[in-house]
Amino acid sequence: MSQSTVRKAANQNDERQDDRPNLLTLPLEEQQADREPHSYERWLIAKLLRMVGSPPVRFQLWNDEFIEAEEGTARFTLRLTDPKALVALATNPNLAFGDLYSAGRLQVDGDLTELMETLYRAVHKARQQWPRWLETLWRNHNPRSTGLSEAKENIHHHYDLGNEFYKLWLDQAEMQYTCAYYETPDLTLEQAQLAKLEHVCRKLRLKPGMTVVEAGCGWGGLARYMARNYGVRVHSYNISREQLTYAREEARRQELDHLIDYVEDDYRNISGQYDAFVSIGMLEHVGKENYQALSELIRRSLKPDGMALLHSIGRNRPMLMNAWIEKRIFPGAYPPSISEFMGICEHGGFSVLDVENLRLHYAQTLTHWKERFQNSMDKVTEMYDEHFARAWEMYLAGSTAAFQAGGLQLFQVVFTHGENNEVPQSRQDIYTFPAAPETC
Repeated sequence: MSQSTVRKAANQNDERQDDRPNLLTLPLEEQQADREPHSYERWLIAKLLRMVGSPPVRFQLWNDEFIEAEEGTARFTLRLTDPKALVALATNPNLAFGDLYSAGRLQVDGDLTELMETLYRAVHKARQQWPRWLETLWRNHNPRSTGLSEAKENIHHHYDLGNEFYKLWLDQAEMQYTCAYYETPDLTLEQAQLAKLEHVCRKLRLKPGMTVVEAGCGWGGLARYMARNYGVRVHSYNISREQLTYAREEARRQELDHLIDYVEDDYRNISGQYDAFVSIGMLEHVGKENYQALSELIRRSLKPDGMALLHSIGRNRPMLMNAWIEKRIFPGAYPPSISEFMGICEHGGFSVLDVENLRLHYAQTLTHWKERFQNSMDKVTEMYDEHFARAWEMYLAGSTAAFQAGGLQLFQVVFTHGENNEVPQSRQDIYTFPAAPETC
């Protein structure tokens, strides 16, 4: 897929989502303001800072005037290039902050990830005191549909940006776009991603000759790892053509294609019974209205003594995805709370065997991704444009901050049929020797 085709599809998708005039994407030179700020604009900034918990942030306005933090010394400066940027930020910060940053109309002096973590922590405390009208004004919107036809559009928007783009900043071992497993904090990204794959295989207690079905396979790394290291037969479902092209080529190159069937189809069309059911990083795209159907699918797909593992971004309590992430980056995304996660198991009559939270592992994964992405910013800008590069910089920095601040979690849940007595009596075998390779 050409880069121009990708950009055109993404632009059409955004236009379809919002028919209102978009002031945020006007050329910068058309938005510069020569006038002095009005007194109500200064008041609005001071009010905005108080409403988000008075973080150590100051604003620099379009005339280079500073509005200082009320308490202590500011650690960050936010520069607004025009009055309309201030209005957008005050009326809908959940959407406008990312849009303004992407357009260069909000510029940050200070580390972007540290700023976002500081804001998340401040808002978490402050929102308990918000009046109802403000909660309503700043609320995130419900995610888009994840029905059969819509799911393909959602996945295309994010995953079909081109394999060359993701190669710039993902690991070079198996192109894993999910949380790595840092047994020790000094692991490289490549080591930690292979350790994640090994950790998953051990939890599923895989043995040669078993059959595994995978819902949402990304670039196919887990399937190849299971086939190569455990001698299992894998059926992996995915609706991203770009990813499947890469996965099939890699399986042929590694001479594993006789053990792997990469299926271009929606997970809802999985058929047959398997010794293991696994899904890494797909539940966020399923939509909670489809959780019961997913539960029933797993139940009929799993042999009587089979094991299942779901690995997903999650929440400590039900919350909508940030409006900007859902609208611009991950359409249809909804990370489930732990109670919603358990509801999948309860509906299917499953017994939960293991729950692990890898939140800080994901923060470290994102830190590695962000470093590689920033080192490739010029290349990304050349492939797409500056707006796109700044948007993804914001996405990676904001996601890192969300895991560091505890707003996002990463759950791995292992379960089986409630009547299955062939279950492990301890987890000791999972940790008998390191999961990460010594070198990579």
